[in-house]
Amino acid sequence: MNTCRLCGSTSLASVVDLGATPPCELFLTAEQLDAPELTFPLHLRVCADCLLAQLPPLITPEETFTEYAYFSSYSTSWVRHAREFVLDAATRLGLGAESFVVEVASNDGYLLQHAVTAGIPCLGIEPSVNVGQAARDNGVPTLTAFLDPDTGAAVRTEHGPADLVVANNVYAHIPDVIGFTKGLRALVAEDGWVSIEVHHLLAMIEQNQYDTIYHEHFQYYTVASAQRALASGGLSLVDVELLPTHGGSIRLWARPEQVAGPPSQRVVDVLAREKAAGLHELSGYAEFGRRVAEVRRDLLRFLIDAAAHGKTVVGYGAPGKGNTLLNHCGIRPDLLPYTVDRNPYKHGRFTPGTRIPILPPERIAEDRPDYVLVLPWNLRRELTEQLSYVGEWNGRLIFPIPRLEIVEVTPS
Repeated sequence: MNTCRLCGSTSLASVVDLGATPPCELFLTAEQLDAPELTFPLHLRVCADCLLAQLPPLITPEETFTEYAYFSSYSTSWVRHAREFVLDAATRLGLGAESFVVEVASNDGYLLQHAVTAGIPCLGIEPSVNVGQAARDNGVPTLTAFLDPDTGAAVRTEHGPADLVVANNVYAHIPDVIGFTKGLRALVAEDGWVSIEVHHLLAMIEQNQYDTIYHEHFQYYTVASAQRALASGGLSLVDVELLPTHGGSIRLWARPEQVAGPPSQRVVDVLAREKAAGLHELSGYAEFGRRVAEVRRDLLRFLIDAAAHGKTVVGYGAPGKGNTLLNHCGIRPDLLPYTVDRNPYKHGRFTPGTRIPILPPERIAEDRPDYVLVLPWNLRRELTEQLSYVGEWNGRLIFPIPRLEIVEVTPS
């Protein structure tokens, strides 16, 4: 029986069942195409008692993150977002040469490189060997490890307590949410700060962003459920910011409970929005599955009609979320002959489950397709600009979420 990983309840209600898919970042080599692929159920449920939305922990972080295909620095807008955060945090918290910043799941140094440039001592904790090495090559001190209370205590012993602990886009990725939170508490100074960015469940529900559901994401947070999760490790939420990243994220500012004080008005306001949307009770999740089915039908109908009329459609991007969409919709190379990606690691590989070839971005200009299906729709502004050249041959962009939209672009 499924058990809530935060409160231990066995009362878990279904939100949406997306069938069974392979892990979204296990891209296939050509040699693996004739081998079987493991698939795992992708069924989102919500706890009736603490309202944490979650997937069962069917795969371990070690299986996914020891060798990882995602390099944060390939998104220009994400690197810019990270730089702005570092500069703002340095001002807000008075960080300087005597401070110490730790980022958990620091990837290829996309964020801490800005701390290095600013002269702020820092350390990344990154479990993936390959991307952690890329960070070190870029001059960012990086420890290869998963965070748990013991790792947090060891880093604190060696380097001292952190004035700021950053955990961006990782709080959803750990099945032991209580142990991870205790690890954050072990890292941070008694008067320090923890900053967490994570996709907002309110945005996911309101904008049909179901492709953010995949096996790497073990849980999905409202501010209310994040408060409960933070409290499990001795941290208190003191402030929250609503961010446009990833289609709608929250930046949670937390402190050790002894110094936290009352939450800000922004916390109160976002909690009120969540409650008005029904997400503080089970009923608010009831319609999500029906709207997910509409997204699937609309996209499939368009692709089938385009093929019937001799129109060419190719993909742009090979993000994890794209693999949830492709697998749920059953899209194969007959409807999408290939997708492209800026990350050379993925070139010559194939999407898990659907086995669509991944090629360099230059292929689009060579083939001049009628339509380009944008899989990382959350980077819409950045990618619309990057793909403006598609308008040279009257090509159009397709954005599948929150609802199917076909966009004309003008060459820049």
